[in-house]
Amino acid sequence: MSKHTPLYDQHLVCGARMVDFHGWMMPLHYGSQIDEHHIVRTDAGMFDVSHMTIVDLHGLGCRDFLRYLLANDIAKLTEQGKALYTGMLNASGGVIDDLIVYFFTDNFYRMVVNSATREKDLAWINQHAEKYDVEITVRDDLALIAVQGPNAQAKVQSLLSDEQKQAVIGMKPFWGVQSGALFIATTGYTGEAGYEIALPKEHAADFWQQLLTVGVKPAGLGARDTLRLEAGMNLYGQEMDETISPLAANMGWTIAWKPEDRQFIGREALERQREAGTDQLVGLIMREKGVLRGGLTVSFTDNSGEIRSGVITSGTFSPTLGFSIALARVPQGIGEQAIVQIRNREMPVQVVKPGFVRMGKPLVD
Repeated sequence: MSKHTPLYDQHLVCGARMVDFHGWMMPLHYGSQIDEHHIVRTDAGMFDVSHMTIVDLHGLGCRDFLRYLLANDIAKLTEQGKALYTGMLNASGGVIDDLIVYFFTDNFYRMVVNSATREKDLAWINQHAEKYDVEITVRDDLALIAVQGPNAQAKVQSLLSDEQKQAVIGMKPFWGVQSGALFIATTGYTGEAGYEIALPKEHAADFWQQLLTVGVKPAGLGARDTLRLEAGMNLYGQEMDETISPLAANMGWTIAWKPEDRQFIGREALERQREAGTDQLVGLIMREKGVLRGGLTVSFTDNSGEIRSGVITSGTFSPTLGFSIALARVPQGIGEQAIVQIRNREMPVQVVKPGFVRMGKPLVD
């Protein structure tokens, strides 16, 4: 039986079409996925992301544990509230999950992990925590609402107390602060400014209603996916999984190779992969009629004249750009043009860096 977030009834009142998403009943859209997409790019939209898992870690061993568990190095986090994005890898260098970790003190960190990977994540974290002085608390008492768009922060701030406003004004991206009952973070999954707000689940419905009253529109999973794809952001299970190296998923920047004596899970495998070379994740643009979809084959001719092929991991029609975009994993050596087989047609595509729209502005010509 599918689980419900604390905002399930609010979705029904707003006219949501509900679907099962990794065991959770979640809103796909509230009438028009395209309209919801545009409202986030131009104004402010909100997403119920309470299906994601918040994990708090306390104890004297937190710092050492997370430096071993994660590919990025939490030793970089020295200011209270600062966050970083990282992969949590297995011994072969595959991605168990991608997550955000927040620093509060050397003895207190918070992680936010994906809903689809919740059970294996928690099992993995607990297994490796046994050797460390760490207490792990899953915060199922919290709901999580993402408010995104150019007007999102102003609309949220209109609902905050004076103390909360002071806490968030001027906060840079990838920071979080606890103020009153709200944990407010400048993170998101859309390529727009905004907040992700964790709050006691019994307060979630009231806060959702307050957001509606200041003109924040609800948005569903459909718009969330097209927004993240326009922003060039990975989706676990498509761009990466336990068989895919972060080096092949445009996540090389999340690996902290230095200091060289820091041993983290997957490091030895990653060093071998870096030496041997891996596939790469690229962006694709198709201006002709049609839609690029996950699973389609991408082919190109390399410098030696050999035909090479890869696969689209995620693809969609971009509401902002008006043509189709995709992410694809391909061998090294791809140039600026490639071919995608759609049914019986060979369609030309332009190869670009991952990322097509940020802060409402196109990143591609």
